[in-house]
Amino acid sequence: MEKPERTEVVLLACGSFNPITNMHLRLFELARDYMNSTGKYKVVKGIISPVGDAYKKKGLIPAHHRVIMAELATKTSGWVEVDTWESLQKEWVETVKVLRHHQEKLEARSCNQQQNSPVLEKPGRKRKWAEQRQNSTQKKLLEPNTKGVPQVKLLCGADLLESFGVPNLWKSEDIAHIVADHGLICVTRAGSDAQKLIYESDVLWRHRRNIHLVHEWVPNDISSTRIRRALRRGQSIRYLVPDLVQEYIEEHSLYSAESEDRNLGATLAPLQRNAAEAPS
Repeated sequence: MEKPERTEVVLLACGSFNPITNMHLRLFELARDYMNSTGKYKVVKGIISPVGDAYKKKGLIPAHHRVIMAELATKTSGWVEVDTWESLQKEWVETVKVLRHHQEKLEARSCNQQQNSPVLEKPGRKRKWAEQRQNSTQKKLLEPNTKGVPQVKLLCGADLLESFGVPNLWKSEDIAHIVADHGLICVTRAGSDAQKLIYESDVLWRHRRNIHLVHEWVPNDISSTRIRRALRRGQSIRYLVPDLVQEYIEEHSLYSAESEDRNLGATLAPLQRNAAEAPS
């Protein structure tokens, strides 16, 4: 009996990565192990997408530093890579649009590969073949063939599920599109009740089959906030972040009391935008 074909998946993690930590990297490993173990999915790639400077989060250092640190952190990974598209945007980009960007990128690549694949021609039928190919190409442009294209799913921690309940931080329609069109892979942590959060949200409950909860059996409570606090106090962060990331931070003196005051008093981009667009 043949084994059913598994759906290929790309894990996309969006966030500040300020700085990237060993826990960020562990999320990818945990999620891949879980998804592959279901027998339904095969994780083929992981993508780290640092948010742009326009996000305006307090203490957020410039994007180019965060991107370089993420690249250093993934230098030895054979499957997790860093994408700069989101970080280079002048305005803050909603997470649902970042997911859509990467999904469309995969679909376009698949379409190009199909169009460029060699086709055997029969003598005396070149003209008919050319017409058929042209019609087929036009049809593909109108109705992209996404069969066999990996699915981009959002990789996150339980704190993202919790943030769905913060007023004006997320648009309800964006949450719906994320869980319905893409899906969530959420790595839970001690002290959080992800199942309860899903139960209490009508949108999440409706699409609960597209939300995969991954339990972390080896607790790891490292956070970027705690890393920055340790650095401000002159404490060691070794073994909390990759060695190359630590060296980069020290070389450029990235985190201090002054850097933590960056964007002080600024309104977080999603709060500002969503509040302005909310009906009065």
